[in-house]
Amino acid sequence: MAKKQKALNPNEPLRHAAHKRPVSRRDFLAQGFITGAGIVTGPSLLGLMAGSRNTHAAISLSDDIAALKTDCGLDVLGGGKIPLICFDLAGGANMIGSNVLAGGQGGYLGNSQISTAGYSKMGIPGDMVPGNTDPSPSGRPDDINYVDTTLGLPFHSKSGFLQGIMDKINVADVGPWVNGAVIPARSDNDTGNNPHNPMYGIYRAGGNGELLPLVGSRNSESGGNSMAPDGLIDTSARPTKVDRPTDVTGLVDTGKLVGLLSQEDAVAVMESIQRVSGMKMGKMPTNLTPAAADAVVQDLVRCGYVKSADLVARFGSPDALDPRLDTNIFGAADSIFSNDEWNISGDRGEFQKTASVMKMVIDGYAGAGTITMGGFDYHTGERGTGERRDVRAGKCMGACLEYAHRTGKPVMIYVFSDGSVASNGTLDNSADGGGKGVWTGDNSSTAGSFFLVYNPGRRPSLLVPDTDLVDPMFHKQIGWFRTSDGSVETASSPAANNVNLLVDVLLLNYLALHNEAGLYNSLFGNSLGNSTAMDSLTAFTPICNGIINNPV
Repeated sequence: MAKKQKALNPNEPLRHAAHKRPVSRRDFLAQGFITGAGIVTGPSLLGLMAGSRNTHAAISLSDDIAALKTDCGLDVLGGGKIPLICFDLAGGANMIGSNVLAGGQGGYLGNSQISTAGYSKMGIPGDMVPGNTDPSPSGRPDDINYVDTTLGLPFHSKSGFLQGIMDKINVADVGPWVNGAVIPARSDNDTGNNPHNPMYGIYRAGGNGELLPLVGSRNSESGGNSMAPDGLIDTSARPTKVDRPTDVTGLVDTGKLVGLLSQEDAVAVMESIQRVSGMKMGKMPTNLTPAAADAVVQDLVRCGYVKSADLVARFGSPDALDPRLDTNIFGAADSIFSNDEWNISGDRGEFQKTASVMKMVIDGYAGAGTITMGGFDYHTGERGTGERRDVRAGKCMGACLEYAHRTGKPVMIYVFSDGSVASNGTLDNSADGGGKGVWTGDNSSTAGSFFLVYNPGRRPSLLVPDTDLVDPMFHKQIGWFRTSDGSVETASSPAANNVNLLVDVLLLNYLALHNEAGLYNSLFGNSLGNSTAMDSLTAFTPICNGIINNPV
């Protein structure tokens, strides 16, 4: 008799007899031997600020210096763009079928529904295929047929991701303002060489932070497990590595600057330097250098000291950045993370990492961030291991949505993984397995990515051009699967068999939310074709005009 496989908890490493021994950091991450932890360091300007952590009240800038903040672009957090948080699930997580639903060219139900055999490969048995009746629905009104559209994007009602998200959000307050789309797309299994990460593109599109451009939970070029496309990399914006709350507060540790002087005196010194520099530049002969170069020098000096003074005025204490002191996140009865999750649970590393990144990004201190989670190569011969890890990842996604809601900010969450897993149809009827298909191996043919958008007060609306003859639901899936066997139809979109273009499609959708899809070609080239082609790859109408405080 075959030995029954035991489900592993989310923190246990995965040991696959069919895989080589882990040798690289990426191997150890994908198999869960290490986590996606890291630290935070600041850009060179913040080298002026290092030392003690004394508590000081916020100080206002003098009127003449404060007036320069707008000219220097310091009055809009995060560059004014929609915060973007990537979840990089290392190892080949299941995305489609058992979590997010997709189908053939017309959508996920009806004549375009994936066959029972296709769903079996995606880990869903015949009696749980969407459209069948669930004898024990969760209580949400639309999941009786194994479909849940509470978040706009359809999930399988037994999805681990969905279970985790629902655990963290106030469903009635958050669910109606969320929508999303899935992108069927193959990528290589078990490797960090897939150029999945879009953060440099977000930076090029204007996503920037008040303190630094990008953050990521790994010390890598992309900030995550997967690579960034070569053509997008900008070394001046390399992601800063984020791990725990103490590293975040270290960004603006003003130390001796505020320790030797009072906070008021430190701000006054910065303001005086700016005024002296401004007077000297006012006397600078403009014929010494070309006008453009002179303007650059003046902006660097003038705005550099304005920014420094502003940082000291507002962050004489780094408490504003500390997720431990934000009761929306931790420390109150209704906080997003409980005391057990924050301090005791074996999951605390993932939760504290998520809290640190989401606060940095959603509060506008960084333009975009990547949260890498390891251990998603979970074809362990049973189902429970993968379910537990999916639920934990869902809790982290839900935390980001809930925090955006509590702070009144929009957010875009992008979830991707290197390849995917598949089932041979064997069922795991244990409590952990829930009667679903056992994950038995890697299979990139079932892979895909998805994104969710939370917009305060109005759910993002589907873009359905007049020329589009396809079912409007098609815009919730950009590309499609072969209904016969649940494999990605590689001709269904530019992204379906090219990870670089998958990033391009994500960036197009990010720009479209800002009513800036017309800027795509000038920023990123014409890889996605003309405007009609790009419309077919766009999920939603704009939610703002250029910056988030100009809603549409």
